[in-house]
Amino acid sequence: MNEALPDVVPAEPREKIWRRNLPATAAFGWLRAGARDFAIGLHQGLAYGLLVCLVLAGCVWVLFAYGADYILLPVLAGFMVVGPIFAMGLYEKSRRLSAGLPVTFADMIFVRPASGYQVVFTGALLCLLMMVWLRAAVIVYALFFGLLPFPGLDHIASMLFTTPVGWAMLVVGSAVGGLFAAFSFAIGAISLPMLLRERSDALTAMGTSMALVWHNLDVMLVWAGIVMGLFVLSIATGFVGLIVIFPILGHGTWHCYRALRPAA
Repeated sequence: MNEALPDVVPAEPREKIWRRNLPATAAFGWLRAGARDFAIGLHQGLAYGLLVCLVLAGCVWVLFAYGADYILLPVLAGFMVVGPIFAMGLYEKSRRLSAGLPVTFADMIFVRPASGYQVVFTGALLCLLMMVWLRAAVIVYALFFGLLPFPGLDHIASMLFTTPVGWAMLVVGSAVGGLFAAFSFAIGAISLPMLLRERSDALTAMGTSMALVWHNLDVMLVWAGIVMGLFVLSIATGFVGLIVIFPILGHGTWHCYRALRPAA
């Protein structure tokens, strides 16, 4: 006996668990919130920013001292990859402020994340990504200029902007660097604050960060533009601007995390 087939009904819409429906302008709100956190205990933020400034300036001095200035630009760009590691103390300060807890400079230096050593593993992966980025930059240079020695920072601009080979390297290098930058931003934007506050493993945190960035791409692109623009500004000031800019961006990243994971 023939039985009637059940009616075909459309699938129920899936809940968009990663989408937060935040306006693109919310990124400027995170920046303002970061500035407010920075202003609270101003001396702590300035001291923290000074330490980061000295670390980066020391790295640049080492490059020049050992004749490795040819990787200066990739190193400066790579600093944005590992920047979230250096900002852990700033996340801790913002966390304590939001919880109404007192904050000392020791709390910012000796951070005890909820995920324990998973933070170290995440930091190691970000450092590895930075090293691969540096190697890729050297390979791109070698592909276009062969064994031609690096002309020095005084002459690199004319080599890049006045020769066809230089323009070709700029295009390819920018594309390769853009891929590294996009990937590092996606996995690092949320993962370190998440590991500080939540018990999770490194790969889950990085995967969560990537999913949140992808599904909230409009506001995260604005935030990425703010971070890059302010970092370039700090370089233009001879790293002095990092003393103020880095803490504000670190605190702002914490508020970015709390906006994207409000129920965590």
